[in-house]
Amino acid sequence: MTTGVRRRMGVEERRQQLIGVALELFAQRSPDEVSIDEIAAAAGISRPLVYHYFPGKLSLYEAALKRASEDLAGRFAEPREGPLGARLLRVMRRYFDFVDAHGPGFSALMRGGPAVGSSTTNALIDSVRQEAYEQILAHLGITQAPARLELTVRSWISLAESTALIWLDGRRIPREELEVQLVHDFAALTAVSAAHDEELRALLRPVLGGEPADGPFGDLVTRLIALAS
Repeated sequence: MTTGVRRRMGVEERRQQLIGVALELFAQRSPDEVSIDEIAAAAGISRPLVYHYFPGKLSLYEAALKRASEDLAGRFAEPREGPLGARLLRVMRRYFDFVDAHGPGFSALMRGGPAVGSSTTNALIDSVRQEAYEQILAHLGITQAPARLELTVRSWISLAESTALIWLDGRRIPREELEVQLVHDFAALTAVSAAHDEELRALLRPVLGGEPADGPFGDLVTRLIALAS
């Protein structure tokens, strides 16, 4: 038999390992409930060695949050091909994949965790929301949004956040239904805004005019007609 020798990690490699371990633990329980001792044990190192790479739990949490926020922001990226409704549905599926996998961590981040209120945390959360906003505008083919459209898109992003948080409390509604509902919400919010703004109608008409009847937006129209009748 031969005895394996543990490979010594470089500084950055060890830091990335600790961030990954922390993210796995934060996905299972709120970061407030995860101790440095647990993170050290999961990484196979001593508690003092964790502090060698991170001054404290807050700095490790912020580093883990940075990686998670980059992952979440990337969920809104989608090729600008095909109907808008289908694209948004794929985005929502990836968004809920993240929420599903990082439930306690996502909830702690949005509702208040060990780094809540810090400038780093606020900046990371804002960066995710801004990336989502810019991606949605890109899907609409718009670079400079009129005031009413900016309000609508940012409101919808907040709606997606709050919907995900409420869903995590009990998962009482199938997530697949909520994914479709959020796409319908986007269509409804933009339609109401366009009804009040001629400029917005002109911007959205080319984007929404080609939506297929069997897509998410067409499904919403069918449901609304059935509701009215």
